[in-house]
Amino acid sequence: MSISCIYIHKPVLAHVIFMDVISRMAPVGAKINHPCAACRMLRRRCGDNCLLAPYFPTQEADNFVGVHKVFGSSNVIKMLQTVKETEREDTVKSMVYEASARLRDPVYGSAGAIFHLQKLVKELESELDLIRARVLESQEQQNQLLRILMDVHHLPPISPFEDIMFDCENLI
Repeated sequence: MSISCIYIHKPVLAHVIFMDVISRMAPVGAKINHPCAACRMLRRRCGDNCLLAPYFPTQEADNFVGVHKVFGSSNVIKMLQTVKETEREDTVKSMVYEASARLRDPVYGSAGAIFHLQKLVKELESELDLIRARVLESQEQQNQLLRILMDVHHLPPISPFEDIMFDCENLI
């Protein structure tokens, strides 16, 4: 079997093609072990007992890159070891969220996003209060107009002959 050399611009595509060629060369039934994103970045062998493999698959390498930049791989491993196995997935999600927030805003991190959202809530609450006040004002104006209309309909009709302008006694 011959392997042709292909020039590829993107390293990810090169890896996919390389793994495809390797998997074709492997004997039938042999298991190809793909390293997790953490082991791949740290350039170490990813074994079956890798603590990070279930939470940082190869396809989600960006998640581990961010977590590694913010927390460091040894701290991530220590944190996962101190957490119950049932809570590890949520812990990793929290670390990924905090790392991405910390990379966006190095000073405040996720707290900055929370402060921003709280500020938006206060602004929207004050806007809602203004709108409620305008609605009440409009309802009051509507009620006043309805009272005026009701008063006009209950007045006895004015005859043009009973009006002062048409007072016949003053004409003579």
